[in-house]
Formats: sequence, C-alpha cells, structure tokens
Amino acid sequence: MTLDARVPAGLLHEKWDNHKFNMKLVSPANKRKYKVIVVGTGLAGASAAASLAELGYQVDSFCFQDSPRRAHSIAAQGGINAAKNYPNDGDSIRRLFYDTIKGGDFRAREENVYRLAQISNSIIDQCVAQGVPFAREYSGYLANRSFGGSQVSRTFYARGQTGQQLLLGAYQALARAIHLKQVTMYPRTEMLDLVVVDGAAKGIIVRDLITGQIRRHAADAVVLATGGYGNAFYLSTNAKGCNVTATYRAYKRGAFFANPCYTQIHPTCIPVSGDYQSKLTLMSESLRNDGRIWVPKQKGDKRPPQEIPEAERDYYLERKYPSYGNLAPRDISSRSAKEVCDEGRGVGETGLGVYLDFADAIKRLGESVIRERYSNLIQMYEKITGENPYKVPMRIYPAVHYTMGGLWVDYNLMSNLPGLYVLGEANFSDHGANRLGASALMQGLADGYFILPYTIGDYLARTKPGVISASHPEFLKIETEVKDQINRLLSINGKRTVDDFHRQIGKLLWDYCGMARNELGLKQALAQIPGIRKEFWSNVKVSGSNESLNQSLEKAGRVADFIDFAELLCLDALQRAESCGGHFRTESQTSEGEAKRDDTKFCYVSAWEYQGADCSPRLNQEPLSFENVHLAERSYK
Repeated sequence: MTLDARVPAGLLHEKWDNHKFNMKLVSPANKRKYKVIVVGTGLAGASAAASLAELGYQVDSFCFQDSPRRAHSIAAQGGINAAKNYPNDGDSIRRLFYDTIKGGDFRAREENVYRLAQISNSIIDQCVAQGVPFAREYSGYLANRSFGGSQVSRTFYARGQTGQQLLLGAYQALARAIHLKQVTMYPRTEMLDLVVVDGAAKGIIVRDLITGQIRRHAADAVVLATGGYGNAFYLSTNAKGCNVTATYRAYKRGAFFANPCYTQIHPTCIPVSGDYQSKLTLMSESLRNDGRIWVPKQKGDKRPPQEIPEAERDYYLERKYPSYGNLAPRDISSRSAKEVCDEGRGVGETGLGVYLDFADAIKRLGESVIRERYSNLIQMYEKITGENPYKVPMRIYPAVHYTMGGLWVDYNLMSNLPGLYVLGEANFSDHGANRLGASALMQGLADGYFILPYTIGDYLARTKPGVISASHPEFLKIETEVKDQINRLLSINGKRTVDDFHRQIGKLLWDYCGMARNELGLKQALAQIPGIRKEFWSNVKVSGSNESLNQSLEKAGRVADFIDFAELLCLDALQRAESCGGHFRTESQTSEGEAKRDDTKFCYVSAWEYQGADCSPRLNQEPLSFENVHLAERSYK
C-alpha cells in the first residue's frame, strides 16, 4: 500500500500556517453535533479532550486509572523543550528542528518535526497562562537548563516534577470541561478493541474495571493517546499499568504499526538490584547538567568511589564526546555505559552501574544550589537505595524508557484508518530512531493543544455526524469477540502466573532486542516467541471472575498483547539491517563503535500491516526525504 503522509506543499516554514488556512472548518453551531472519543488522559489525551470540548465538540474521555491526573506523564520529571532563546545562546526554531532531526538519527519526517519546533513556544505560553510553576530567574524570566543532544539551554522545568505540573495544568482544563458537561469522563475503564465500520474508526469496546461490564461506545472519530509499549520488556521505567493493548488492537483492526523496533534506553536509571523487582526507577536526565559520569579506569576496581583518585577515574563521555560531554544523547550515553560495564569496569555489586557524581558541582556551586535544583530527585534516590548522593555518587545504569515507534500517522495525526487519530507517544511521528530528552512533553502538548483541534475538524467537516450508533452489527460482533477472549483467559486455569509469562517475554526482549541486537539473536527470539505464546494460552492462571475488580484478568489481556507485539518488534528489528539511534545492530557500526546507518536501503518508515493471526504482517514503506537537513553521519564529538 502506498502511504500518503498528506504533507502540504510549499516552503517548510510556511507549510503549517498554509495548511491551517486550507483545511475545512466545522461551524460552531455544528460542532456540538459531533462526538469524539479520546482514550488516555496523559498530556496528549487531557489537552486534546479539553481543547476539543472548549471548541464545542461532545467528548467522551477514558482512562484506566481512578483519576485522569494519575496518567504516566507525571513521571517525565526533567523538563520541556521550547525555542524561546531566553538565555540568548543561539537557539531558534530552526536549531530545535535540526537538533531533533539529528537526535533521531535522520529517521523522522522533516515536516512534522519542524511543526513541533514552531509550536513549542506557544506551549510554554499556554502552560504559564494555566499557572504551571516553571522555575524563574531573578529577573522574572523563565529559567532554562540543558538536556542531551543540544548545545543550548532550552529546557523549561519545574524542579524535578515538570511532567506532574504540566499534567495538573491540562487536568484542570479537563476538569473544567467535565464540570461544564462538555466532557463525559470514564475513569477505571479500559479500551479493549477498536470498532471499524466501512473502513473508518467509529467507536471502541471497553471494560469497566470495577464491575467487569463490557460496553460499546460510538463516535464520529476516535483519538488514541495511550502512551508507549516499553513495558513489553517487563523491567522498564514505565508505570506498571502502561501497556500496548489499545494501539496493538487497533493494529489488528487495520491501523499500521510504524517502527516498533525504535525503543529508547534511558541512561540514567537506578540499577537493577534483584529478581524481585517489577519495575525500575528513572533518575531525570536533568541530573546530567551538574553530575559527571565516570567509572574506574582499572578493570575490577571495587574500592569505594571516595578512595579512587581523580587520575584513576574515566569520565568516559567527556573523553569520547568532548563537544557534548555528559549531555550526549540518550542512545549514545546508554551504549557507552554498557560498553564500560562489559569491559569489567562497572560499579556496584552486580557490576552493572556507573557513577553520577555531584562532587564537583557541590564544590563549585554549594550543596544548597544542588538541593534547590534536584532535591526531590535526590530524595527519591536516597529512599530507594539508602545512599546520600550529596556524600557519595549516585549509581545509574540504562533501562527501557520511551518508545519512538507507534501507530503510523499522516501530517494530520490521522492513521491510515480514517477517523482514527493517534497522539503523543502512541504515534511514531516526531522522534525518529531516538528521542532527545525533554521532547516527550513537548510533543504530547503540541499534539493535544495545537494540532489535533485543527486537523480533526478537517475530517469531521467531510462526514455526517452520528451516522453509526453503538447498536450497529459491527459493534455487537466485536463485543462478542472481546467477551470470548476474556472467557477463554478465565477458563485456562493453568499453573503459571501472568507475571511469570510477562517476566519471561520481557527478559527475552531485553536479551535479544535490547541495547544491542544482531541477526542471530533476533532469529532466536522469533523462534522462541511462538512457544511462549502457545504455553501462555494453555497454562496461564487467571483467578477470579469477570463480574468484579480483577487485576489478574486485566494483566492477562495486556501480557497476551505484549507477547504478540514482541514478535512484531523483533521482526522489525530483524528487517532493518542498519544501526540508527536506539536501534543498534552490532553488525552495523563504525570503526569507532558508533551506529552506522544505511541511507540507501533503510531511509524509510517501516509501517506494518496486520494480515491475520497465522500470517506474517506485510511491510509498507514511507520513504523519508531530507530537503532541508543534509543527511550526514551523526556525530557529537
């Protein structure tokens, strides 16, 4: 299938403005006739629901948490990028665009990324107007700090809780719309399938997580803002509830899944301490502004860090990437940490860790300044590890964090299924093969506040409202399929827990498709996954019933999707026989161990099309063209 990204013609900096003018509009009197479903209440979902309601549309909003404000966006601690250039250090929309394209290793669509950079400044204005308490300089200007992959300071922040404060801003806008009855809110409700009628998305099937009731909801358009799939790896920095179910089941209904192999490994995570762990804790990348990363120069050196003299320390990021140092991009920093640990120079009991040391910053600035900047992050680290980072260096190691892949969308953020829009981390569009720090919050709010409210109107203006109701035969058919799967899970009554299977598939992904991948390992993974799937459906133990709260049942459905999705992820990684960003094939690296792209064969978006349970998916390709940025080797030296 030919993928049409519907990118408007014209000069790059004029495309979005011209496109907004040329799109069809829905009159204020007609907007109230249209209903839009928004699944997810993180930054993308909450901002979209609130904005659409403010415009006059009927909005149904769904989340599986007990409150919209519990969405995982709160965990994005470090900050949000924008090209305001308050520090007067050379930033601009063009530079933010370039840094994002380069940071993604030239595997993102130029036009989407430039629009994101354009909108970034409006996001800050919007959030300030909502009362988000960004840090400020003495002058009153909003403060900025640096993040990886950039040589300017463009990251706005609220201490170490930026995601939480931004989400509260979006949540209060959503709460206002709920109070005015412009939004109907459905908490503790999980989407279990997408309903497609005559090729267009017309609703969803959901389960009430308290009562177990299966319900049908129809709408004129469906918006998925359900986050990423990092929890497929079991151990990740994501909240335990994060899952791939909404997007994967949309994929099974015909939506293309793009670039699933692009998984981001975050370099600043508290190391694994034992098999008992069910998740990992992220330490914000913002810590790398003042913390220096190092390991002993000598292999097997197990002395306490205070006893290792300066001359015997290897500040390896500063050595390898002098232009960026400790603020090298996440994929490069993660691989560098793995490299020194593989050499036997890792720290901690397991040897899987490196030091993040604030000693120099405390000496230069004083402990009170470091406390003011990072106190909540350092307090969290101390509670988990029992170590005081003001006295001894933090220990960190890479972990699965963000996913750049997601459902394929065009310039309007609509999938190949008409009426199905995908926002934030759930789509693939803005980050290429690696996301720069502080760009996730930027994309989520850009999509929800400033892009979707325009583009969804163009689609709705071309359709009649309320044509399909929840009594349509297709709704009944898909509801029956959802109930059948639930009953099947409950009837297996096997001997292995859901978590046991989740841990197994996660370890397989980490071992064969984690920080490094190769052809042999990926083929081994693809050979093992069918066996895991077969045993899951014959030996999983799901206790309880479907008539009440049943978290075992919830997790079972999600893990079933993780197992199937793992196969797609490995297949995508196998066919992309190059290294780019977070996708590092050991067969494709430069003489210096850096990622080696193959632009002649792989300068495209991989968009996978579901062909049935017993068939391999079909690969569709969207060629990527670079007219405004020259394709070049990605260097941060």
